[in-house]
Amino acid sequence: MQNQLKKSAKFAGSNGPVLTIVMDGVGLAPDTVSNAVASAYTPNLDALMKNYPMVSLKAHGTAVGLPSDDDMGNSEVGHNALGAGQIFAQGAKLVSQSIESGKMFTSATWQELIGNVKSNGSTLHFLGLFSDGNVHSHIDHLKAMIEQAKKEGIKTVRIHILIDGRDVGETSALEYITPFEEFIGGLRDASFDVKIASGGGRMKITMDRYEANWSMVELGWKTHVLGEGRQFACAADAVKTYREEYKVIDQDLPPFVIAEDGKPVGTVNDGDSVIFFNFRGDRSIEISKAFDAPMGDFDKFDRVRVPNVVYAGMLQYDGDLHIPNKFLVSPPEITNTMGEYLANSGVPQLAISETQKYGHVTYFWNGNKSEKFDEALETYIEVPSDVVPFEQRPWMKCAEITDKLIECLESGKYKYLRVNFPNGDMVGHTGSLAATICSMEALDLQLGRILPIVDKLGGVALITADHGNADEMYEVDKSGMPKADKNGKFKSKTSHTLNPVPCIIYDNATADKYSVKEDKGQFGLSNVAATMVNLMGYEAPDMWDESIIELK
Repeated sequence: MQNQLKKSAKFAGSNGPVLTIVMDGVGLAPDTVSNAVASAYTPNLDALMKNYPMVSLKAHGTAVGLPSDDDMGNSEVGHNALGAGQIFAQGAKLVSQSIESGKMFTSATWQELIGNVKSNGSTLHFLGLFSDGNVHSHIDHLKAMIEQAKKEGIKTVRIHILIDGRDVGETSALEYITPFEEFIGGLRDASFDVKIASGGGRMKITMDRYEANWSMVELGWKTHVLGEGRQFACAADAVKTYREEYKVIDQDLPPFVIAEDGKPVGTVNDGDSVIFFNFRGDRSIEISKAFDAPMGDFDKFDRVRVPNVVYAGMLQYDGDLHIPNKFLVSPPEITNTMGEYLANSGVPQLAISETQKYGHVTYFWNGNKSEKFDEALETYIEVPSDVVPFEQRPWMKCAEITDKLIECLESGKYKYLRVNFPNGDMVGHTGSLAATICSMEALDLQLGRILPIVDKLGGVALITADHGNADEMYEVDKSGMPKADKNGKFKSKTSHTLNPVPCIIYDNATADKYSVKEDKGQFGLSNVAATMVNLMGYEAPDMWDESIIELK
C-alpha cells in the first residue's frame, strides 16, 4: 500500500499513546495586561513551559500558506498545516491569484452566473463577510468581482454584507461601509444599478458553523433572501442606530434590510445569481446548503420561499459532500497527510473536540476531507457545544472533552490521539478579558488531569496551538504594549494575533533518547506532523517539513 510509514532506525518511539493537545487560540506574547494567557492562574502550563522542552512555532502568514506575513493565522489553515506536515497555498492566496490572472472570470461557473443574469434580465447578488480581515473573505475580492460584472454588461447588483468586528477592529464597520459606498457610487450610472441590500453582524446571522445554531442561518435567509427585517435607508444608518440602541460590537449587530419607499431593494428572486464570496469553509457550508437544497430536501428551517437561482461559493467548502455544487476557485489539493499515512500504516487514531472545533481536528486536519481514511482505525468524537455566548460559560466543554479523552487513553485502543480545546479562541473572540482568563484557567485544570494519565501509560504528549488570540486581548502598538485612549481605557481586540504559539514536548518515558532542536525561529505548525510520527517510532515522509526532535 502506498503512503505507509516506515519504522525508524533512529527513533524507538513511545510504548504508550502519543497525544497532540491543541490549545486553540493560545499564543506567546509579552506579559502585559492584554495577555489573558499570562494573567491566568495556570500552574500546569507554567510548569510545562519551565520544565519541559519548548520551541515557538510560527502560526500565521506564509508559514501557513497565506499571502503575506501581515495575515493572521486561523484555525482552518492552522489545522491544515498541523495535519499535513506541509504548507499549501490557502484560500485567500488562491482567490487573489485567480482574480489577478483572470482565471476566475473565464471559469465555467463565472460565465454561468453572468449568463444567467443577462439572459433573465435579473440581479447578481454578492453575500459574504465584509472586511479585509483575510480570514474568511477580503473586500478587495468583492470589489474586483463587481467591477468585472459591470464590464460584462450586468445591469443590477446587490450586496448583502455580514459585518465583521472579529477578524478586524470590533467597531470598525463604518471604516469599510463608507469608502465602499463611495466605490460603488463611482461605478453606478444609468446602466449599472449597484446597492447594498441587507446585512447584520457575523455572529448574529448567516455565518453559523458545524450546525451549532441553525437559527442564525434562518435569520440570514429571512434578511437576505426574503427581505424581512427592520428597514433602513442605508447600511451606515443601521450600524449607527444599532450601536446606540443595543450597545454591542459589530459582530453582534442585529440584521437590517435596506429599503426605498418601504420596499426592500434587494430580495433574491427566481432567475437571479448569488455568489457567496467567503473563501473559508466552516461558516459557509450551512448557508450554501440552504441555497442548494431542493424544496423537499431541507429540514433545518422553513425557507418559506426558495428562489430558483444559480448559486456559487468562492470555493467548494466541502469537497467530499460537494458543498456547494458550483464554485469559482478550486480549493488547495492537500495530499499526503498525517492521518492518511497513519491509517495506511495500521495506527489506530482518535480525534476529539466539542462542536465548535470538531471539524478542525477531523476535516481540516485531514486536508479538507470529510471521510475517514479507514473506518476501522479512526474514531471521531464530537462533544456538543453549548449554544450560549461563550463569555457566559468560558470553560465551554473542556471538562467533558477531557472525560472522554481520558476514557479513550485508558482503553489502550489508540496509539495516536489528537484533541482540540476551543476555550482560548472562542472566548478570546468575545473581547472579554475576564472571561478569557477564566477560560485559560479551566483549560489548565484539564492539562492537570490529562498529563498524569499520559505518564501512567508510558506515553508522550505534544502541547501546542493553532494560532494566537487569548494572548492579546487589547489592541497593541508596534512594541506589543496595549494601546489606551485619552481616558486610559484599552480597546478590546477580538481577532487572532500574529504571535507564535508554544510547542511543548511532555515525555517522562523516552525523553533521554532524543533532544529538541535549537529554536531559531525556524519552526512552524507544519513541523509538528514529522515530530509526532518520530515520537511514535516512524520516519517522516520526505515531503513533510522536518521534525523538531533529533537523536542525542
